[in-house]
Amino acid sequence: MPLFEIKDRKLTGLSQTNFAFEKELQTLIERNLETVFNCRLIQSEFSTGVQHSGRIDTLALSEDNNPVIIEYKKIESSELINQSLYYLAWLKDHKGDFERAVQKAIRNSVDVDWSEIRVICIAPNYKKYDLYAVQMMGANIELWTYHLFDNRLLYLEKVIQTGYTPLVSEERQAVINGKNPVMVAAGKKAALTRATAVYTFEEHLEGKSDGIKELAFAIQEFITGLDSTIQEVPKKNYIAYKTSQNIVCMELQNQRILLYLKLNPKEISNPPKISRDMTGKGHYGSGDFEISVKSMEDFEVAKPYILMAYQKLGG
Repeated sequence: MPLFEIKDRKLTGLSQTNFAFEKELQTLIERNLETVFNCRLIQSEFSTGVQHSGRIDTLALSEDNNPVIIEYKKIESSELINQSLYYLAWLKDHKGDFERAVQKAIRNSVDVDWSEIRVICIAPNYKKYDLYAVQMMGANIELWTYHLFDNRLLYLEKVIQTGYTPLVSEERQAVINGKNPVMVAAGKKAALTRATAVYTFEEHLEGKSDGIKELAFAIQEFITGLDSTIQEVPKKNYIAYKTSQNIVCMELQNQRILLYLKLNPKEISNPPKISRDMTGKGHYGSGDFEISVKSMEDFEVAKPYILMAYQKLGG
């Protein structure tokens, strides 16, 4: 897409260029991991050992303590996706190696959350066949494009994010097999949670009043409606809404919903009475600006701040 510079009310088109070496792109992202993806660097060029004879470009830990694999290419290449999926499979089988690397890099106690492994591919472009293949294979993978301009402006854009979606639903397959679909779905859900600690939006609604459920659906609709690339990621104690990093974390309680926004509370003038500065205070999720929502009126107060958090992260 063309990008223009505004100067003296005139638009000047910016010419695209590229990094001389792939390592330049990698080093730039690694030095700015927190700014771009809100991740902590664990190790650059992480060796997968003699047997697997590979090196993961960037190994990191997300703000939600999920493992993160980042691979780079300065040219369009199908190899990038295949290589990333290879490293994903390796990491799933070598959790201990990753956890030891985390303890060495961060040097404090961190409980790695294995419910999600982020795989991020960064390249100037992708072939249409690769985009189709990624959507069909079901792996949790993010494809990002980058564009470098002559004025050293770097533009990053997420073009696709996938997750596992069965071609035939478990409920439909149960009917085909002559089984009770409700019992099959419940059993599958319980087994999945036990094995991988994967959670759902619906689980956070369980036991909540109709009023809280209505609020939760309204908040979900508003946030996901801001941008088609916003991803909903339910965790054990909260639900994260994110692009490259968390924008809002939503915690459902019995009498209220707490929203933790990625905003600096000290930069907000005249904060609403229903908000709190949570800097340095323990809470679920990420984000230091808390808003307590008990009604639709409270939610209307919260909306401009949710939008502000989205825009702060480049939305």
